[in-house]
Order: sequence, then C-alpha cells, then structure tokens
Amino acid sequence: MLTRFKEKIQSMLRAEAEIAYKIGLTPSHLSAAGAALGISSGIFYWITGFSASDPLRSRACLFLAVLFLLSSGFLDALDGVLARIRKEASAKGAFLDSLLDRYVDSAVYIGIIMGGLCDLLWGTLALIGSLLTSYVRARSEALKIPMESIGVFERAERIMLIAASSIISLFWLEALRWGILILAVATNLTVLQRVIFFFKSYSKYK
Repeated sequence: MLTRFKEKIQSMLRAEAEIAYKIGLTPSHLSAAGAALGISSGIFYWITGFSASDPLRSRACLFLAVLFLLSSGFLDALDGVLARIRKEASAKGAFLDSLLDRYVDSAVYIGIIMGGLCDLLWGTLALIGSLLTSYVRARSEALKIPMESIGVFERAERIMLIAASSIISLFWLEALRWGILILAVATNLTVLQRVIFFFKSYSKYK
C-alpha cells in the first residue's frame, strides 16, 4: 500500500540524495551500507533474545536492532533516488537491490526467531510469506503482468510493522511476538491476493 506513495517519498528524499551525490557516494555504496545495516539488525535481534536475563542490555540491543532496520530501509529508498540523479538506474542495479533486500529480510526474521522473540511457527510463516510476496511479484512481472502495490503488506509495511512492534516491545515485551503473528497472516494473505490478481489478469496481458 505504501508503494502508492513511492513518487512522493522519492521527491522528499531528493535533497538527501543530492548531498550523497555531492560527496561522491554511488547507489552501490548505499545498497551495500543498507544491506550491512539490515543484516546487523538481524544480529542485534538475535542478541536481544540471548540478553533477556539482563533487561538493560536486552533493551539496548533491541533499540539498536530497530535503529539499524530503519536506517537500512532509508538507504534502500535513497539508493534508487541517487541512481536517477546520477542517471545510473538500470535493470542490473534493480536486480542487485532486490537480491540484497531478500538477504536483509531473511536476516531480520531469522534473528527474531533465533532470539526467541517470537513463536517458531509464526516466525517461519512470516519469513515464508515475506519471501513469497516478492517472488510472486518477480515471476508475474517477468511474464509482463505488473504487480506493484497489489496486496495489503508489501516490504515497506513489513518494515514499519516490525519497527513499530519492536519499539513497543521496549515497554511491553509481547508486542514483537504479536507483530510477527500479524505479519505471518498478512504476508501470506498478500501472496494469495497476488496469486488471484495474476490469474485474473493473465488472459488480459497474455
């Protein structure tokens, strides 16, 4: 759903992208930094669970996990704006960006699961649903059927829900567990919505 505001968000990030351009950063730099921050977020989610016996350390790690996750999402949005400013937007760059996003998504979910911050079943379903949401779109668009903004939970919504529930978990520990449960349902519902959309649209775009 938030994808519908993509152009507006990109225009808001133009000033930051121009600063990055002036200091010599490239889209690849931002993509690599975003991926590193995202994977670090997963590591800190994992450490959060193992630090449960020390509430202060656990909350500090959880705060860092959220900070790195949001920073990763910010850089992920910024690299596309910078690519357009530098006139370097390409299918190769989009492919690499999408690949790195999947690594980040996997790292975050695995960190949450391994840290015991959610139930194994719901965490696994949330991970599967998130990966399949992106896979279904990629396969559909490879067959010339556009699927941007189809479904209730795309990547931006997933990041925002994980971040929001993590912040609430600083005060109410069960919030992240409930956030992952919601994601397990919502991401797989999104996959179903996209599958239905694909079959309805196939004859039209064939």
